[in-house]
Amino acid sequence: MAEDVATSEKDNGGNVVDYNSPYYLHPSNYPRQMQVNDALSDKNYADWVQEMENFLFAKNKIGFINGSIEKPEKTSKDYMPWMRVDAMIKGWHTTAMEKEIRGGMKYANTVVEMWIDLRERFGKESAQRAYELKNKIAVTHQDGAIVSAYYTKLRSLWDEIQSVFPIP
Repeated sequence: MAEDVATSEKDNGGNVVDYNSPYYLHPSNYPRQMQVNDALSDKNYADWVQEMENFLFAKNKIGFINGSIEKPEKTSKDYMPWMRVDAMIKGWHTTAMEKEIRGGMKYANTVVEMWIDLRERFGKESAQRAYELKNKIAVTHQDGAIVSAYYTKLRSLWDEIQSVFPIP
């Protein structure tokens, strides 16, 4: 039988800490953590978004970028916790960007503004990127690689082209 895992406890000040709250920040979190394999560049937006969304989902912070956790009024008890988490996520995002891109993001007021701006800049369906991917597929050869490695290379290209031009 599985044990129940505590989802909250009292801190030293007697306050209840809810580990399942999207406002909870683990003590090991800090703004300059690199959360994705590669920094955002002109050529890897689709992969970067997928990794960042997965990371934020795992941290229970996805609502900050999809808009489901809106910024509370300044008079709300959730205002300061929301601001703290938003600042943390902005730090995670900017750390995971190339310097040229990061410079254009420093004036975003919230992480959702940053997320929307990035989608507008990099998330458009790109005919040029699709052309590049189609060419890569056309010139990809097995060249003595094992079948699974060759298939993995092709599958990666197919998946990327699907993310650029999704089939309805």
